Amino acid sequence: MTDAIKHQIVIVGGGTGGIAVAAHLLKELDNPDIAIIEPSDTHYYQPGWTFVGGGIIEAEKTARPMSKIVPAGVKWIQDSVTTINPEENSLNTADEKQISYDFLVVAPGIKIDWESIPGLKESLGKNGVVSNYDYHAAPYTWRTIQSFQGGTAIFTQPKPPFKCPGAAQKIMYLADDAFRKSKVRDRTDIKFFSAGPGIFPVKKYAAALNKVIARKGLDVHYQTNLIELHPDKKEAVFERLTDGEQQTIQYDMIHVTPPMSAPDFLKGSPVSDSAGWVDVDMYTLRHKKYANVFGLGDCTNTPNSKTAAAIRSQAPVLVSNLVTAINGQDGKAAYDGYASCPLVTGYGKLVLAEFDYNLLPKETFPFDQGKERRSMYYLKKYVLPKFYWDVLLKGGDLNLGGG
Repeated sequence: MTDAIKHQIVIVGGGTGGIAVAAHLLKELDNPDIAIIEPSDTHYYQPGWTFVGGGIIEAEKTARPMSKIVPAGVKWIQDSVTTINPEENSLNTADEKQISYDFLVVAPGIKIDWESIPGLKESLGKNGVVSNYDYHAAPYTWRTIQSFQGGTAIFTQPKPPFKCPGAAQKIMYLADDAFRKSKVRDRTDIKFFSAGPGIFPVKKYAAALNKVIARKGLDVHYQTNLIELHPDKKEAVFERLTDGEQQTIQYDMIHVTPPMSAPDFLKGSPVSDSAGWVDVDMYTLRHKKYANVFGLGDCTNTPNSKTAAAIRSQAPVLVSNLVTAINGQDGKAAYDGYASCPLVTGYGKLVLAEFDYNLLPKETFPFDQGKERRSMYYLKKYVLPKFYWDVLLKGGDLNLGGG
């Protein structure tokens, strides 16, 4: 190792979770010594990418320089973690640094496995293969929808876990509206293939979405997983999870929600479970074995929906328990599994789903959120981005749904 560094608190990841925790800690600790390890130059507001793919906002509005996002007073180490050594309270980086810590917060997000579907990576962003799960690819989704002249439009959802579960279907509803506006819907077959058993895990919101599906005349298939693309033939191969039977379907456009997994450096790590997810207590977010290690966001094995809104609830809990641990005590703050999916069901329509570990609604507003509302669409379009940049990432505590 060429360099040795020590900080009181080291945060792995400069995404939503890492930045929010750092901002909260600055408010809770006197003279904190905090470092964030994050290789990227840019921080993205990923919940905005559905609106990019739907032609509602420009991609550039979802990106800001990381240098302006890392809170003042926090050391930004622009590097990638390669290994975590919890027995030695240290980690190693790609630039051959060894960084030691008193307390560690693990929040590097989730890995997009483009390569796990043969034919996907090389065809993404051309010839009708689109995805809103990539900043550079999302604008092509809108160009494809705009120029669509009819045929078969396929939308896919993989096996869990994956982030922002609603995004797989939201772009389908927007595409349906766009096709109607451009007068090609009557010659378009919209198909949704999901590895899940239904449209949404919370019964209340599933009922609302099933009404949307019926109204729009969408062809939905559950427990069916995309396993391969033949882009030269414009063919998608699906596997039925109930019996393993495969079917090949021709497409004119296909929006792929890619499979996802834990970041590579966490797979096989002492801080992770057998699947590579950071092994934390689902309520306290403290590591089950290493008392000075905490985790939040998409990288953990907490059984909640992986959304930015989940981090909004997780960050104050983690910070409370971390500060208590610094003082030599056991934290009592608990995360209840809160997550939110603002389910865009068309231009000007949205069902705001909010729920907990028990898949029971946990709603913010004093009205029935199981209905499509224009007000909630405007919340998603105008209020939540501002809330994200100006409140969540700055350690604010405003109680507002979103993800």
